[in-house]
Order: sequence, then C-alpha cells, then structure tokens
Amino acid sequence: MTGSAKVWNEPCGGPLSIGERRGDRRYGIQLDIRWKLLHRRRVLDSGIGRTRDLSSRGILFEVGRILPARSHLEVAISWPALLHGVSPLKLVAAGRVVRSDGTCTAIRMTQHEFRTAGPRRTVPRRWLPQALQSPF
Repeated sequence: MTGSAKVWNEPCGGPLSIGERRGDRRYGIQLDIRWKLLHRRRVLDSGIGRTRDLSSRGILFEVGRILPARSHLEVAISWPALLHGVSPLKLVAAGRVVRSDGTCTAIRMTQHEFRTAGPRRTVPRRWLPQALQSPF
C-alpha cells in the first residue's frame, strides 16, 4: 500500500489534526469513570479516572498509565442526569483500547447501556409532578 499512515500521538485532549478521521461528534465532558481490564472474563486490572470526551462510538478518559492496545475494557461512567428526576444513572460500556499514551486512553465501544446506579433517592411527594403522585 502506498501513501503515508497517520499515527495519532496527540496529547490527551490536544487539538484535532487536519487529517482527523473520526466522523462522530465528540462532546467534551468530565465525568467520573471506573474501568476494568478484562481477559477471558477475568479482571486483570482496574482503576478510576475522569472522562475527557465522549461520542456515540468512543470514550477518551484520563487513566494515568498505559493500557495495552486492543485489550478489552469495561467502563462505568457516573451520568449527570437522573432517571425520572429521582434515580442516579450510569453508562456501562464495553470496548477495545485503540490508543493509550500514559495519560489518556481511548476506547471504541462495542456495546453500551444505561443502568440505575444505586438506591433510589427519596424525594418529598410535594416535589413530584401531579401525574406521578400516587393517591395512596
């Protein structure tokens, strides 16, 4: 194959290059993230960090160390919205490491879903919209 290959060694959160190939819009947002490095369903390593940006197919997050390229990760991100204004949510995703530079790691998601993230928050009945209030 002729031509030049582009190697992405940009610093975490650095400016995008003219040859940017990612087609999905990326949203710069910092959220708490927990990650697990998996191999054949075994957890080899785990840690916490902060997201730098998200898209519909990928996540860039601060990890503080290099993670092996093409390795399988599961992540759980604390989501800033509540389900029905009451229950905290988390975004749970699985994917492959596409790059890691010791500061940040980027994964391409292969699956994702929202889950409730813990016990339901107690909200006084008077704060709920009339349609959600039970007559009991």
